[in-house]
Amino acid sequence: MEIPKILIVEDELVTRNTLRTLFEAEGYQVIEASDGEEMYQSLEKGVVDLVIMDINLPGKNGLLLARELREKTDMALIFLTGRDNEVDKILGLEIGADDYITKPFNPRELTIRARNLLQRTLHQSEIDGDEPDQYKFEGWLLDVNSRMLTGSDGNAFKLPRSEFRALQLFLKNPGKILTRAQLLKEMTGRELRPNDRTVDVTIRRIRKHFESVPGTPEVIATIHGEGYRFSGSLG
Repeated sequence: MEIPKILIVEDELVTRNTLRTLFEAEGYQVIEASDGEEMYQSLEKGVVDLVIMDINLPGKNGLLLARELREKTDMALIFLTGRDNEVDKILGLEIGADDYITKPFNPRELTIRARNLLQRTLHQSEIDGDEPDQYKFEGWLLDVNSRMLTGSDGNAFKLPRSEFRALQLFLKNPGKILTRAQLLKEMTGRELRPNDRTVDVTIRRIRKHFESVPGTPEVIATIHGEGYRFSGSLG
């Protein structure tokens, strides 16, 4: 298997050097960029498996760059930033980041999160033999291979990885209550921590797709104090 390549987008030289040393010690290929322009130059030179990006960057900030990336590519993306307010975190996840980690960070935690995310993204095309290629429910269709969610009106949405994994887990377990811990583990490979709203933000985004087609019944129900449940009908 080819060694995964990580692109660090960070304007602080000390932090870049720290991250390079950290990930090279873990056996990854590491390239660096100090801003959006250098990031795109690096991406043009070859395939990158994971981008770790700060939000506070010269020129275009990380949120704008992440939005642009999500319009063009589906590579794994982690925000690593000193901006720890809830609004930025929610916005980052809504844009499509796979994870959001604040500075100062625990080096071991960062490498574990990156490794878990890479394991999932690099093997996502390996579909279980019993896994259907498509799910049909309530006039909607989810294509497993392309991660496209198509409504009865013909409008289609390319789901970010976290949304796809959450929705797929619901469809595999119709009627079963799934806890936030189960959903987060499926989405990101990490354990749930207090005040982590990643799952709630993701569910809200999935629901917005369904709300775009009038008449769609409730597909994901909130079970207060327990989690969420797929409440639609398959087929």
